[in-house]
Amino acid sequence: MHSLFEKIKIAVMYLVLAIGLVFVLFPIFYMVVSSFKSNIEIMAGGANFFPVKWSMDNYITAWNSDVFNVKRLIWNSIYYTVLVVLFTAANSCIAGYVFARGRFKGKKLWFGVFTALMFVNFGGANILPTLQIIAKLHLSGSLSGLIVVKFFGINVVNIYLVKSFVSSLPKELDEAAMIDGCSFFGIFRRIIAPLLLPIVATVVMLGFQGSWNEYLMPMVFTASDPLKGTLVSGLFYLKSSGGAATNWNILLAGSVIASIPVLIVYLYGNKYFIQGLTAGAVKG
Repeated sequence: MHSLFEKIKIAVMYLVLAIGLVFVLFPIFYMVVSSFKSNIEIMAGGANFFPVKWSMDNYITAWNSDVFNVKRLIWNSIYYTVLVVLFTAANSCIAGYVFARGRFKGKKLWFGVFTALMFVNFGGANILPTLQIIAKLHLSGSLSGLIVVKFFGINVVNIYLVKSFVSSLPKELDEAAMIDGCSFFGIFRRIIAPLLLPIVATVVMLGFQGSWNEYLMPMVFTASDPLKGTLVSGLFYLKSSGGAATNWNILLAGSVIASIPVLIVYLYGNKYFIQGLTAGAVKG
């Protein structure tokens, strides 16, 4: 009887996971399938889920579009994403280490304040002040200004993950390094940092996904020259590239092109992502 109950529980669990998987994958599958349709066929609704005639014309049009210069926008996205990920990973690792091993007054209070920021969402209310500050620094109209903003930003989730991972490491490592004459940040550089590779992989993948797929801020910062934006922000200009009507077929083709790098990175680093996420979330 107990064995039967366990089998039913496992079957229900897999059923729920399968339903969740369908809900997650269906929009992606629909986007890919519809990217091979004509715009008229898409606008017709659900008459045909699959294209009547499969065609690569949408991809050819998107690739050769003047407002969606794929090669230049991909380079902009790589430039923006790599720098943001490097800054985010470095800030998160140092901050997580300080909160895990540091001894200073108000540490719990400061960490509580940072944790509370996870539940605060200003929406678009901070865009105008941010743009005004960047304009004073003469960095408006480019991704460089947004990179500066990201450099001084705080990613609370990443800090929390790194702090939990560092807290799981034995403090005897720190004590042995101190006996050998290492300073507080010397311990981080020589002992802790090499051990952070699993959680760094998680932070890097989260940062890559967030930066590459970011739409609003890159579009706002590069509104004066769309070709200075990222691949994802360029989709805004691609949708109306053919005239008055929205070119959903070309937009979907461009969306598939913009999604490919994220999928490649995830498929390559999925194992490290899961290992680091599990270590950072459970060991702490």
